[in-house]
Amino acid sequence: MFIGEYQHKIDHKKRLAIPFKFRKGLGKKAIVTRGIDRCLVIYPIVEWQKLAKKLESLPTSQNDARGFARILLAGAVDVSLDQLGRILIPDYLKSYADLKKTVSILGLSNKIELWDQESWEKYRNKTEMAVGDIAERIKELGI
Repeated sequence: MFIGEYQHKIDHKKRLAIPFKFRKGLGKKAIVTRGIDRCLVIYPIVEWQKLAKKLESLPTSQNDARGFARILLAGAVDVSLDQLGRILIPDYLKSYADLKKTVSILGLSNKIELWDQESWEKYRNKTEMAVGDIAERIKELGI
């Protein structure tokens, strides 16, 4: 399980060190793709396979389903963690998430999100201010 928030810098070779705490859950290979809210998502291979299966089952006759599947699947890339636990972030994904120097790395149970630090701080501050209202709207989920 991935939990917690960390900040790491992208080096001049476009590599990002994954927090040590997350490395065991990822293994030696993972999938990175576009996420919702202009972030990137890292999936362990097993979790990616579950998601890909769900995406395959979406109806291709529906425009939204096709678009959503395309964004996630076509944007995906397999990455290998090097001996220091770093992954290479391709330019197109770095650009999509507007990743600059410092990246916020968020553990979200079965996946990891990567955010530009400034974008994450804005999003987090906005969401923290509305957390009471959000909790009220999602109360039917039993949380």
